[in-house]
Amino acid sequence: MSYEKKLMEMRKLVKKTTKEKPAQEKKKVVPPPPFYEGSWLSAGLTKEENSHGFVYKRTISFDSTYKHGNIYLSDLKLALKKWEDLDLTHPLAPDLEKRLVFFDTETTGLKGAGTLIFLLGFIEQRKNSFQLTQYLLPGPDHEPAFLYASGLWEHNLNLVTYNGKSFDLPQVETRWTMNRNSLPPLASHAHIDLLHGSRRIWKEEVDSFSLVNIEEKKIGFYREDDIPGHLAPIIYQDAVKSGRIDPLMKVLKHNEWDILSLVALFIESTDLLFETSTRGTAISQTNIGKWFADLKLYDRSSQVLEAVILEYGLEHPVTHFHFGFIMKRNLAVEEAISSFVIAADRLDGRQRIIALEELAKLYEHKVKEFEKALLYTRRAQHLLTEDPELTDRFRARQREMFQKREIRIVRKLFPG
Repeated sequence: MSYEKKLMEMRKLVKKTTKEKPAQEKKKVVPPPPFYEGSWLSAGLTKEENSHGFVYKRTISFDSTYKHGNIYLSDLKLALKKWEDLDLTHPLAPDLEKRLVFFDTETTGLKGAGTLIFLLGFIEQRKNSFQLTQYLLPGPDHEPAFLYASGLWEHNLNLVTYNGKSFDLPQVETRWTMNRNSLPPLASHAHIDLLHGSRRIWKEEVDSFSLVNIEEKKIGFYREDDIPGHLAPIIYQDAVKSGRIDPLMKVLKHNEWDILSLVALFIESTDLLFETSTRGTAISQTNIGKWFADLKLYDRSSQVLEAVILEYGLEHPVTHFHFGFIMKRNLAVEEAISSFVIAADRLDGRQRIIALEELAKLYEHKVKEFEKALLYTRRAQHLLTEDPELTDRFRARQREMFQKREIRIVRKLFPG
């Protein structure tokens, strides 16, 4: 018998001594309640259980007459009606097919994989009231139950936040990823970030875009006995070690005010965006008009800017500067020239140079008055040397451009 055949015969005699055991599902181990559960429940929190464990919850209802600062929460219905009727594509426009939920978080830090969300707060309009729901994390072991209770996996929502684009939603996504083996996939949510909206509306009008400052300046809400936001993580960590609930309830109150301010700020922002008269200031309404233009909603931009000009005349030349571009786009050359002349005479810095550039363009290419085109070109060249507010980079770029323009206009004036 050959060597190969002997090996084959021996192989038949070999028997498997072990059998693979079928994989068994790991049983979910629900952590026991913390020692401080009694004090948390006595403070007004309730215990909610789900398939992953349990979480503590606080629920408050606000009726239709509730007023936060200067804003009635019930005005949200009117605000949504404006978006429905106008049907404009805008960063603050809600997706009316989805539930509108105002959302805020409190975390144990600002970033990093070790940062936990310990408080999830939501407020949503019901028939004749607003319901605030806050979920409180009992401890790190309860995170799957805490995230699951939020319902962020269950429905596609329209979430309204303040700086949620950079902070709250990335934090939620990070924690969801860390618990992906336990949780269903996170739903895809539409998002409105009121921080970005506030910056567009009140740029150069407020000195800080912190939520507390915007509350005071724009919706008339002033906090009393509030805890500083940076103390919230310290208070929470102390609460889960010592069980003390009183300081932690102040954190929940802080979060409650944050979320109520989101509702009020959304109402106020919507009213300003679609107000037919200049209820805001010349600065904010001009910012809004420019915002519509940036979104290519030129008709709406023109309406807003015209209303500011009718109200304030020459007092706010920046409005004329932006209105000039709308008129230029509409081929209303005379109106564009009039607007840019006001801007060039009354503004300074970059906007003055750009207004002079636009005048030179219009007189060269549209009106064909080359003498005036040369006049505005040389005026801009002089200011590029004299104006101290211009950056070196802008100065160099514009100087080269105006030199080329001057040569071209001179050739048109003196052919050959």
